[in-house]
Amino acid sequence: MKYLHRHTKIIFTIGPATENEEIIAALILHKVDICRLNMAHGSLDWAKATIRKVKEICKQVSRQIAIMMDIKGPEIRTGEIDGVWFLAKDELVDLIINANSHNKNLYESKYRKVTINYPEIIDDVHINDIILVDNGLIQLKILEKHKDYLRCVVLTPGVLKSNRHVNLPGIKINLPAITDKDKRDLSVAIEEDVDFIALSFVRDPFDIIELKNYLLQYNYSPRIIAKIENQSGIENIDSIIKESDAIMIARGDLGIECPYEKLPLIQRQIVNKCIDNCKPVIVATHMLESMIVAPVPTRAEVTDVSNAVFEEADCIMLSAETSIGEYPLKCIEVMKKISLEIEAAIPRSFRQNIELRLPKNKMLRSAVVLAQQLKRACIVVFSHSGAGAQLISSLRPTRVPLFVFTDSESTLRQMRILWGIQPHLIEFNKDRNVTINYALQELLNTDVMQKGDYAVILTSIEVDEKPVETIQLRRL
Repeated sequence: MKYLHRHTKIIFTIGPATENEEIIAALILHKVDICRLNMAHGSLDWAKATIRKVKEICKQVSRQIAIMMDIKGPEIRTGEIDGVWFLAKDELVDLIINANSHNKNLYESKYRKVTINYPEIIDDVHINDIILVDNGLIQLKILEKHKDYLRCVVLTPGVLKSNRHVNLPGIKINLPAITDKDKRDLSVAIEEDVDFIALSFVRDPFDIIELKNYLLQYNYSPRIIAKIENQSGIENIDSIIKESDAIMIARGDLGIECPYEKLPLIQRQIVNKCIDNCKPVIVATHMLESMIVAPVPTRAEVTDVSNAVFEEADCIMLSAETSIGEYPLKCIEVMKKISLEIEAAIPRSFRQNIELRLPKNKMLRSAVVLAQQLKRACIVVFSHSGAGAQLISSLRPTRVPLFVFTDSESTLRQMRILWGIQPHLIEFNKDRNVTINYALQELLNTDVMQKGDYAVILTSIEVDEKPVETIQLRRL
């Protein structure tokens, strides 16, 4: 069997570098799986137009991909300053939480002052706590707490500009899970029926519940992806995994919030927890960062992507590399090459420790064992909801192509996130044999399966007018 079946899925972020219709078509034909809209940098009109454009191009090239809206979520930022400041080591600076006190100069200070958009910071922090500004490039330590400001000393010097991102590592903050901006952005997701919503800065399962309840008001139930970006998310990871539909390991903020030497361990632990709980997991941020301006990746980036593939993450994600980068198509090619090379080198195996309680689900494990022993075989599943596909994906049968046939377009798109699953749209016939024969013919039209290969088929037949689950073995 030609081994051209890539199990690891690829997510690209759309932006100025990839908004051209020809580039979008090329990306889809290059077999990207999900298009991500980063609403931290997008307007409502842009989001609506982009979603419609991607969907239309999918129809033109006859390949549907999923769309993910990544909402900005709550964040803490500094305010406007005049020009650019260089903050020197040991310099004192005041963080003002009451804009009026800053504007009216209600207190005298010989130190530089900058506003911060989170008034409750006074209640959340303590003396000697660390505040990280601009993705950790500037490190401050709190020396004094006052009613309207914090006096800090600069530990790590750096250049400060307006509206820089602020991290409070290890500090539990009291921000809402969904902001007013998020609700405006979600109105577009609801209207355009987006497949996935990624919620930023998830701290506990109640953030996910809040989002689900909000969307239920509009009779809208997309798959919810929890972005793990802070220590609270790590501490509550088990309950967050259970409540969400998927997890994104957002290593940008996470790498600031946590000690960098622990990040690889955290990534591996979350990936394994997700697989054990049959939930998809995405490894994101800085995967091919140098390719924003360079045509080839660094060796360290190749190793980073390879590690995510070895760990059997469902998806690997590109952010700035494809949204503003100079080589978006090359980034996709790099990820495809690395994934195929690593996957082909992984020994035949599967996750034997996943608990499957229902007899029907236990049959999936038997199908995996059979397909791997035959070697020249694929697994074929028929599913309306995609539940069977998610289970068999979580078993991670390496070096076995996984095909799922569904009669639901939304299910097909949502299965794009699942490791190994290649979804196909099909009309289910009342005669199951007709449906199976059509599916097998479709397999021969792929670039993966050949005549003489085996198909291990999971389907049901009627016996005495009752459905009976079966495993069938057919030769193409």
